[in-house]
Amino acid sequence: MPGVIGIISRRPREESEQELRQMIEAMYHEEFYVAGTWIEESLGIYVGWVARKGSFSDGMPLRNERGDVVLVFAGEEFPEPATKPGLKRCGHEFDEGGSAYLVHVYEQDPLFPANLNGRFHGLLIDLRQGTALLFNDRYGMERLYYHQSRESFYFAAEAKAILAVRPELRRLDSRGLGELISCGAVLDNRSSFTGIEILPPGSTWTIQNALLEKKCFYFSPQQWEEQETLDTGSFYKEFCQAFTRNLPRYFASQERVAMSLTGGLDTRMIMAWQKAPPEALLCYTFGSMFRENHDVRVARRVAQACGQPFQVIEVGQEFLSLFAHYAEKAVYISDGCVDVSRSPDVYVNEKARRIAPVRMTGNYGGELLRRIRTFKPVEPIPGLFSPEILPYIREAKETFFDVANGHPVSFAVFKQCPWNHYGVLAVEQSRLALRSPFLDNDVVKTVFRAPASALNSNQVSLRLISEGSRELAGIPTDRGLGSRSERPLESIRRAFLEFQFKAEYAYDMGMPQWVARIDQAFSAFHLERLFLGRHKVFHFRVWYRDALAGYLKEMLLDPRSLYRPYVERKSLEAVVRGHLKGDRNFTTEIHKLLTLEILHRLFLDKPETNVLRGRCKVPLGATAVH
Repeated sequence: MPGVIGIISRRPREESEQELRQMIEAMYHEEFYVAGTWIEESLGIYVGWVARKGSFSDGMPLRNERGDVVLVFAGEEFPEPATKPGLKRCGHEFDEGGSAYLVHVYEQDPLFPANLNGRFHGLLIDLRQGTALLFNDRYGMERLYYHQSRESFYFAAEAKAILAVRPELRRLDSRGLGELISCGAVLDNRSSFTGIEILPPGSTWTIQNALLEKKCFYFSPQQWEEQETLDTGSFYKEFCQAFTRNLPRYFASQERVAMSLTGGLDTRMIMAWQKAPPEALLCYTFGSMFRENHDVRVARRVAQACGQPFQVIEVGQEFLSLFAHYAEKAVYISDGCVDVSRSPDVYVNEKARRIAPVRMTGNYGGELLRRIRTFKPVEPIPGLFSPEILPYIREAKETFFDVANGHPVSFAVFKQCPWNHYGVLAVEQSRLALRSPFLDNDVVKTVFRAPASALNSNQVSLRLISEGSRELAGIPTDRGLGSRSERPLESIRRAFLEFQFKAEYAYDMGMPQWVARIDQAFSAFHLERLFLGRHKVFHFRVWYRDALAGYLKEMLLDPRSLYRPYVERKSLEAVVRGHLKGDRNFTTEIHKLLTLEILHRLFLDKPETNVLRGRCKVPLGATAVH
């Protein structure tokens, strides 16, 4: 996704500047991006950026009035309402819109960037001191990759930018590969590529004399873990105040904001308290190709109750006809951090961008408030992966349970979010700006004070909705929660919706093998029509079997795929042919195999033609050399 790129080096300027341009080219994916560079040769600093036109990060670099403090910033920051007026009272000049105020925050705040609020990373160059500060947000969600060579220090928002100039790093890390196969994500702030690491959350790394001098951290999760626990009533009061007080910041924007509604609780909490004027907040929901699902039905009712326009973005035949394009794009943009099951996210966010360039979501609400875990180690089917990689798959399981054996809120926001959710975020933010109030600093800090009982149910979310809007509280969620009626009919309805939810999973990617054989025997009746599309939007089990069968054979039965060092050829063939026949379900395995194959072809095979494939011509709109 868009972000900062840089090199710290004492090599000749021509060499570093050429590499910087190559790195920018690797990240310049779209015509609606802007890019630029800023060079301070005396300090050995070569920094560039890629941003979406009109976004919060458009307009780099930021400079103070004297020109001796320079900031290159990526992401978004949601300041306290008093921040900008306070800076102006101190004599600083800047436009109200955008990010220009941030360079003055540094001048006023000796703790910078500790008091920033949002997802971000950046490089702050202080020419008065001859230093630079490389930093990121306390969650590590606005990812920065880095590589230290003997002569240079490289950093970039996308790993492919470093790979573009350091071809010797185009090798998969065995430990990372084991974690990708087992957990679907690389753990412990490492990457999939040998020699490329990830800047840890809450970092402030000091650069001086063209060297990385000091690695410091402005934040530790212990600062929030060690707060006093509140009782249930006090916690709810504190959380309600933090959520409702800070929510308006996320709708303040120089770009148009639209609401990405679901049928669940988290977007409902936002709608209950935002109280936008009628027709002012366009809402949309992602829909299935098979029928109008419960998300769409519920979201439409919520939008209507709030007096807001509503539309549906369907994932159907158009997406399937372009699946190869979107699968490759998802893996490429995310550096392999998402599997091809998230390729529809590229498609729907392209559509969403046409509605509004900022997408408001309820993302991370369930993970924060209801301790939902979105990933865990999964044992691969026996014989599919080569014996050489199996020890790393087993090690991944041990690593996961080691890091998960701590404070549950810390696991959710400082590990699960930046490791498991990052890939989807990267795909989404390559199209538009994605926002969620559930990672607001005050909101998260308050949740750390919750008693365990408050996060083991839906009661906090339901109460917040009810106090914000009695009308919205009366609309049941897609799984039947929230209705004020206690009549037996409502209990039956909730039980039926829950049955539908679980049945759809069991009939799609979660179908047991014995059920797959029965389903295949009755394939003429198309039993999937009874279940699919009631809750879910993506239907990969039947897509792989039917509409995508040709693509599957072309990719996975190709000799290149069959002889990859980490797979067993005969097992791979059996997986593909069994799924295509319809009497076996290998949806999850196909996700992993397709993703790894695309990763190989884009980043490892013939990298001189593939790694930068499909890039746009880069107009470096803002270039400064000092």
